[in-house]
Amino acid sequence: MASTVTSKKSKNSMTSENSTTSKKSTASARPGYGRLLRTRGAWTFLLPGFAARQPFAMLTISIVLLVQHTTGSYGAAGAAAAVTGVSMALFAPYSGRLADRYGQRAVLVPGVLLHALSGLTLTALALTGAPLWALFVAAVPTGASVPQVGPMVRARWGVKLKDSPLLTTAAAFESVTDELTFVVGPLLATALCTAVDPAAGLVTEASLTLIGGLVFAAQKSTQPSVGGGGHARVEHGSALRIPGVRVLIVTFLGIGTVFGGMQVSLAAFTESIGEPGLNGVLYGIFAAGNMISGLVCGAIAWKVAPQRRLVVGYTALALTASGLWAAHSVPVLAGLGLLVGMCIAPALITGYTLVESLVPAGARTEAFTWLTGAVALGQAAAVTVAGQLEDRFRDGAGFLVPMGGTVLALATLLALRSRLAGRAQGRTVARGVGHRVPVSVD
Repeated sequence: MASTVTSKKSKNSMTSENSTTSKKSTASARPGYGRLLRTRGAWTFLLPGFAARQPFAMLTISIVLLVQHTTGSYGAAGAAAAVTGVSMALFAPYSGRLADRYGQRAVLVPGVLLHALSGLTLTALALTGAPLWALFVAAVPTGASVPQVGPMVRARWGVKLKDSPLLTTAAAFESVTDELTFVVGPLLATALCTAVDPAAGLVTEASLTLIGGLVFAAQKSTQPSVGGGGHARVEHGSALRIPGVRVLIVTFLGIGTVFGGMQVSLAAFTESIGEPGLNGVLYGIFAAGNMISGLVCGAIAWKVAPQRRLVVGYTALALTASGLWAAHSVPVLAGLGLLVGMCIAPALITGYTLVESLVPAGARTEAFTWLTGAVALGQAAAVTVAGQLEDRFRDGAGFLVPMGGTVLALATLLALRSRLAGRAQGRTVARGVGHRVPVSVD
């Protein structure tokens, strides 16, 4: 009897231990930030990547403050900054395509050198009282050469994680990092321009870009490999040829209209009620919502397909953004701004996650830059349109821009959502003898 009891206790103990071990292994297997940041080699590109992308958020405000100081005109300052933004949006995808074809290092090194030189030239022209057209000329290469570090970091995560469930967590982590960049960058630039010198922001931006970009480019072990070598030669098609990428570009344009429309309209609203200092508070609440939802989104082990998540999340974004124009009090606008921010991060994260299933590895950096450029282009257009609406009609008319942008993008997404299905495994295209490189064929 004693041996039987002992045997039962032993079995129960073993069962309990196995259950505990199983729970621990399940918990450790869940996609989370701790597990993501323990990925071998991740910190070698995360830290320099953060330093290199920080200047991206400093550029626009640094140009505005410098040019306004030297010309006395916010209109001229805004125009110079807009030229830089549009130039970046137009040239970024080509930078990404070159990175996919020739490697990130081959594009980054000359790119950061050109950007630093262009930024310093723009600074010198502004300080010497050069005509506005000369500032525009210098602004074009300054924007065109902005290093696309964020998309490059995302591409490196794709190489590291491949088909891991941590891909969604990585997309969330990058979204939160981007948002943190856009919180810290403008504050740093403003402090430098107002407390040190009007040119200090742009000079610091150029210096950080150069140093951070070169250090990031030096991390060769984590950059995506370049197709082709020896007898193998692979045709590189543009990511823009993939229908799903074009759908995502439209959805990201809509997200850009939210950023641009909110910036102008919140400033106009707080000025109209005689509390311009609240602008930073309200935009901070909007950004906080984005960061919080990004953190939560990355910590969840999603079982719903990303295509469906994008439709649901974007519907929520369009609905909340549509209510902004009707808000006429600070508490209501703060609450709606928080909700809008919370809807943005899931849409961004899911969109970036879909790139992994839609785009072959050799074109992903380009795809990421198309999406980043779409946000920038939507933001630039929204700032212009919202500003015109506020000047002519006031009473929150600028908030119609986020509503219109997201509703139109949602209609496109609903109509073309079938294009977001993952690419089918195509046949293998091979060139040369004994070297077969799988290439997805539409």
